[in-house]
Amino acid sequence: MLRKAKSVDFTQMTRRHLLGAMGASAAAIGLGMPSRVYADDHEIVRSHGYSFFGDLKYPADFPHFDYVNPDAPKGGEITISTRGKFDTLNRFARQGDFALHSGLTGEAMFATGPFGTSVPADSLTDSYGLLAHTVEHPKDRSWVIFHMRPEARFHNGTPVTAHDALFSFNLFQEQGIPGLQALMKQRFTGVEVLDDHTIKYSFVDGISRRSLIELAGGLDIFSKQWYEETGERLDEPSLKSPMGSSPYAVEDYELNRYVVYKRNPDYWGWDLPVNKGRHNYDRVRVEYFADSAAEFEGFKTGDYNFRAEGSTKRWATGYDFPAMEKGHAKREALPNERPPSGTGFIFNLQHEKFQDLRVREAVQLAFNFEWTSASLQYGLTKQRHSFVENTEIEAKGLPEGLEKQFLESLGDLVPEEVFTTEAVRSHSSKESTLSDRRNKRKALKLFGEAGWTVNDKGKLQNEKGEVFSIKIMMHAATSDTSKAIITNYVSNMQDFGIDATIDTLDSAQAQQQFIEKKYEMLLHRNSPFETSGIGLLQRHGSETADESSHNLQALKSELVDAIIYGSLDAKSREEEVASLMALDRVLRYLRIQVPVGYVPDSWVAYYDMFGRPEKLPPLAVGYLDFWWVNQEKYKALKAAGAVR
Repeated sequence: MLRKAKSVDFTQMTRRHLLGAMGASAAAIGLGMPSRVYADDHEIVRSHGYSFFGDLKYPADFPHFDYVNPDAPKGGEITISTRGKFDTLNRFARQGDFALHSGLTGEAMFATGPFGTSVPADSLTDSYGLLAHTVEHPKDRSWVIFHMRPEARFHNGTPVTAHDALFSFNLFQEQGIPGLQALMKQRFTGVEVLDDHTIKYSFVDGISRRSLIELAGGLDIFSKQWYEETGERLDEPSLKSPMGSSPYAVEDYELNRYVVYKRNPDYWGWDLPVNKGRHNYDRVRVEYFADSAAEFEGFKTGDYNFRAEGSTKRWATGYDFPAMEKGHAKREALPNERPPSGTGFIFNLQHEKFQDLRVREAVQLAFNFEWTSASLQYGLTKQRHSFVENTEIEAKGLPEGLEKQFLESLGDLVPEEVFTTEAVRSHSSKESTLSDRRNKRKALKLFGEAGWTVNDKGKLQNEKGEVFSIKIMMHAATSDTSKAIITNYVSNMQDFGIDATIDTLDSAQAQQQFIEKKYEMLLHRNSPFETSGIGLLQRHGSETADESSHNLQALKSELVDAIIYGSLDAKSREEEVASLMALDRVLRYLRIQVPVGYVPDSWVAYYDMFGRPEKLPPLAVGYLDFWWVNQEKYKALKAAGAVR
């Protein structure tokens, strides 16, 4: 049964959103600097940063972010690890394996974390100027102007100018990943260089203004001169790192073994408030290993000195080696206030067999979280129900309040069950046995309703005699624990009558099939969403389903599209939370993945040579961003032969 639309005050939604006409409804905000009025009488907001809903946390004269140590010592080396191999230093290439963190060379108008940390790490909604000292826009956000810092320099010493920003914008439009190209072409009407250090981005009329300024301000800016002289392309593999302006650049590498990023002592932006207390290591080195066993052995022998632990087995049983016993190394479970990664078995909805909701629910029922946690993960994981677990956005119970009003405004797009049944929660299973008979019976009933019955060979087949099969793609360098989770899930699916197999691929093959969506299922993650933005369209929107590698499920849903557009139109944080709560509810209702468990804390292990702020910010552990090396501790470890 479908519902008809009711007349409500909250963010009215109609089919116009599905046709691309997203009514602009940006809220008027003051950002700490005086507004001024142009001759056309459009009020202009000028600021040192940008926040969509309200005032920035930090004023124009802030000395540094609250969570950093502004006097953190510089120097030393942090060495981390990864598995697999790499054959390019250009992370934007459409083929090949790019080196971990090789995208750190570029900077943008707004400050970002070169190693992937949120900036700032204590606010979800703020952006602060880096290459730009001032951002200016009308209250309707139909365009934005960035006033760039004339002192900014690329790694080769040449100035960063508005001409480079325009060149980089065009580069992303012509050679960027298809999903980003599509988003940019649909949202920008043009880019204009006003002078050497001033550039204007104009946006399409009649669309939501949410995230457009952040998108323009977050694009990496590369050297036009360097690209023209080298003939490099953004979309092709290369062992030349794109010429950027960040605090770090590639110093050394050996294919498939290591890559070293060196801090630039002559970096142009050391004194900026957004950089104080950050970028403290002289070098960041990434060591490559063939598999997880060799990788952990490398940590035990001091080949690298910092490890983010993701294996419950190793956390429970592996940390009894000599360096730990002698106090040379330590491990910590650090509080994590972010929603857990939305890890699970992803359905590729391009495959016809996954189109039926009952089939997806039945496949979900073959996963036994309780047995998996107890038998493979030492009981250290928790069951995940939501894509934004443990946040104010997590949908619970029946829709009510603003969320209910928002869903009602979507009319007959919303199935009656969304209103009458509580938010979907992951099923429970018996811990004592992998195959839960109760769940198997329920799954077979769902399969039967969808036209799949068990034949005399114990396999599910349809009326055409086609066997129901699932192939799970797996990277050869997958950790032992993840391999065990995949293997046992496949075993249980086979017990349910599914012809399930594992397709193990090397790094290059896995990357190519991932980009081209040639998998049927894979163990991966959906990024949680704590704020709205056009990134949601890349991850869950119909327009990017076939193109964007971020839309892992290749999801095409008019209802999800309408919810995302509604969240973009929210006029307050309260409305935004309600719309995102509806998104969480509907994604769970659609059963787009099979959730696996999560670890509630961030597990890190390291040789005892690092310092960090006493209180970590809520959005990042930040060991590559605002931790530092304690030289006295390092020298003691070096003298003891614990580290190299």
